[in-house]
Amino acid sequence: MLDPAVLDAALLSRLQFAFTVSFHIVWPSLTIGLCLFLFILETLWLKTADTVYLKLYKFFVKIFALAFGMGVVTGIPLAWQFGTNFSELSRIAGSVLGPLMGVEVMTAFFLEAAFIGVMLFGWDRVSPRLHYLATFLVMLGTHNSAFWVVSANSWLHTPAGVEMIDGVMVVKDWWAVIFNPSFPYRVTHMLLASYLSATVMVAGVCAWYLIKRQHVEIARKGFSLALWLLLFLAPLQVLVGDNHGLQVLRDQPRKIAAMEGVWHTERQAPLLLFAVPDKDHERNEHEVKVPGLASLILTHHLDGEIKGLTEWPRADRPPVAPVFFSFRVMVGLGLAFIALGVTGLGLRRGGRLYQARPLLWLACLLTPAGFVATIAGWWVAEIGRQPYLIDGILRTADAVSPVPAAAVASSLAAYLVVYGLMLIAFFYYCHHLVQRGPLPLPGETPAEQHAEGEWLAVAGHASLYTPDSKGAQ
Repeated sequence: MLDPAVLDAALLSRLQFAFTVSFHIVWPSLTIGLCLFLFILETLWLKTADTVYLKLYKFFVKIFALAFGMGVVTGIPLAWQFGTNFSELSRIAGSVLGPLMGVEVMTAFFLEAAFIGVMLFGWDRVSPRLHYLATFLVMLGTHNSAFWVVSANSWLHTPAGVEMIDGVMVVKDWWAVIFNPSFPYRVTHMLLASYLSATVMVAGVCAWYLIKRQHVEIARKGFSLALWLLLFLAPLQVLVGDNHGLQVLRDQPRKIAAMEGVWHTERQAPLLLFAVPDKDHERNEHEVKVPGLASLILTHHLDGEIKGLTEWPRADRPPVAPVFFSFRVMVGLGLAFIALGVTGLGLRRGGRLYQARPLLWLACLLTPAGFVATIAGWWVAEIGRQPYLIDGILRTADAVSPVPAAAVASSLAAYLVVYGLMLIAFFYYCHHLVQRGPLPLPGETPAEQHAEGEWLAVAGHASLYTPDSKGAQ
């Protein structure tokens, strides 16, 4: 039995990783989705020569740059927590996770770092086609990064391709490790979540300009493009999520039982729209349900069987309430995205897309919703895997480092303070960007160079910009 001090350290280590990864996941989600949006904008600009697409690109690439920086800074502590807080995981599975994360850094991060400068500052220094290539390569880098990170994480959910020798995992089949059973579903689900998060954010910002009657021509183009993407991406995410659910039911039935609040194995299980799980009495309170629908969705058969949580000992069950409610937050927001896209289509056909203020306000309110849904989905996946870190093999409590709880508590407090300050800084810069809005292109107004230089000064905290240095940017 573990002594109380180690148990405290285990709980604090879990809280620390949960906080830092929940904070971090916002930024790669934004950069992956926004970089695809930027690539589409630059493609449309090169194809149509419509400068509105170029203005949209130059506006949103600044938000992309801020998010990229936040993602890099907040991603590094995740890696070193494997050593500081989960050293047993590193000792046992370092031969699996180390190479996967190393490949991610060598092939994805270096690619992004090499070309992001061209994206931001290369307009007057390289040809349009070379700039387009830089955008494509950075987009490729963000997706490549997601590939390797999600592969490593998915392996923790569905480990494969290894053999335990003398207490250490030895890789026998790298193909099985990388393309483990849950990886194809999870990477597709994660990429679509990123696209949706960025798309909803773009729609919200453009809707705000339309409400305020500012930058109307640019906002119309951005809002229209975002709603077209939403109309395609949101239903596609439902289809992918449905297939992912089948995989989880097959490989991690405990997680499915927690997601659906199923305590006892049953056929024709109802879909719980709302309930309050009671783990002590192994039942739900205040259920609002649709008979048979959970079985139909999860097994594609009305009388399909879903295993209940009581099939496993209490010590092997995940925390039910956070998984249950997070899943409903994710699904509820996904349905809201579909409603936004479909309503936009209806208003577009009636010629009232840009005048329908309820739709515009709904888009504004949903601006951060994609990131909320992404975090909720991540909680479903990660909390639903508990009490295991490597599902079915290594318990989380057995993977933590033998460090004092006070040390973990101190570093957790430091993360809370530093990340809080970083978030305030990000919102400050984003508020400045949105308030200023898309800038005119060179030649449209002599004030453009001044405005561009002012943004660089704010973003870089470079208050001593000289006229010459502004021109050099």
